[in-house]
Amino acid sequence: MSIDVEQKSASFIALHQRSGGFVIPNPWDIGSACQLEKMGFEALATTSSGFAQTLGRADGEVTLDEKLHHCRGLAAATNIPITADLENGFGDDPESVAKCIRRAAETGIVGGSIEDFTGDSNRPIYDFSLSVERISAAVEAARSCAFPFALTARAEQLLRADYDLDETIRRLQAYESAGADVLYAPALKSLDDVRQVSSAATHTVQELGEAGATRISIGGALAKIAEQTTTAAARSLIEQGNMSWAQCKLSVIADLFATPSGR
Repeated sequence: MSIDVEQKSASFIALHQRSGGFVIPNPWDIGSACQLEKMGFEALATTSSGFAQTLGRADGEVTLDEKLHHCRGLAAATNIPITADLENGFGDDPESVAKCIRRAAETGIVGGSIEDFTGDSNRPIYDFSLSVERISAAVEAARSCAFPFALTARAEQLLRADYDLDETIRRLQAYESAGADVLYAPALKSLDDVRQVSSAATHTVQELGEAGATRISIGGALAKIAEQTTTAAARSLIEQGNMSWAQCKLSVIADLFATPSGR
């Protein structure tokens, strides 16, 4: 039975409110999304780098229309909540960010993230005041949706610029005050840092939950593993004529991608 967006939204919010953390993996296409759902994950998050890779492009080279088409396909193919990596909102100004959120909410996903990374290596992080204005615009747009759209505010300082934890915390506090539902600071280095900003990319799920993390994501790591495995297999084929890697249990694959009755 197909699950409507209101039910998915309610489920997604409940995941953030229960004790401990939950893992949210990152599919890069419909097939990987369906496979992860079948494996028992309760929610999914898109990966900008993984999706760009499927189009033969680098991260940051996908258009908003392409991103929304991708989101719509993933949402239609699954019955669990999906939140999207909406990058910088596909525009520098707050109005562009708000438009991005409104359009994303029409695809069937139940949340999305907006980051303060500009995409310009010469000035990687938006000025503080503009960053807050952008998140405020995103929050206002999310609140105008027909269902609770979970807005994640990403502080990219640690990943894209100097490792300045104080500045990251300052930004996250401002984003929280602006109304963001979820705060995310990728690339934290220790559990002590996690305890201060409630997010990280390493250690065990249990440790992260105990440190205060609510949602644990690994970004484009799964897509990267798939790329590396495919590359290694293709190199073995073209250089050695070796097809031993092709020995797999097709019945398991068929089971993973089987469509449940009633859907």
